[in-house]
Amino acid sequence: MKERIAYQQTYKLQPVLAQSLIEIGEAAAQKIEHSLIHLVKLRVSQINGCAFCQHMHSNEARKDGEKQGRLDVLPAWKEVPVFSARERAALAWAEKLTLIAGKEVHDEDFAEVREQFSEEEIVNLTSVIVAINAWNRIAIGFHFIPVIKDI
Repeated sequence: MKERIAYQQTYKLQPVLAQSLIEIGEAAAQKIEHSLIHLVKLRVSQINGCAFCQHMHSNEARKDGEKQGRLDVLPAWKEVPVFSARERAALAWAEKLTLIAGKEVHDEDFAEVREQFSEEEIVNLTSVIVAINAWNRIAIGFHFIPVIKDI
């Protein structure tokens, strides 16, 4: 398989797209711990099946000190006791908003995230989720291929 539109070319053709998503992510990242953002971005990318973003965000997480063992079990985060209550609430919220097609986000779902996050943090967390879902759709649609050097 090959890219449908090259990664670099995509953002040359529409620079406002990339800049807008970068700005959303950076603004939100100033209000939420980076370790949590890495987990959310990676989990959403796993759900969406975006290899490009999974590769990028797992590398970023490791560089920022995330343990490989936690990354290994991230798809089964509900089953293992290695994630904090705050991380679990963020991952649950990320899954609800990512798997939204044909489903409702219930008051109970919001209450769960509200127990761990302030309103400002929820807005910022939601912004991170919105942005990574958009990045995933761009990367999947144009079939961006990660450059994997360690295989």
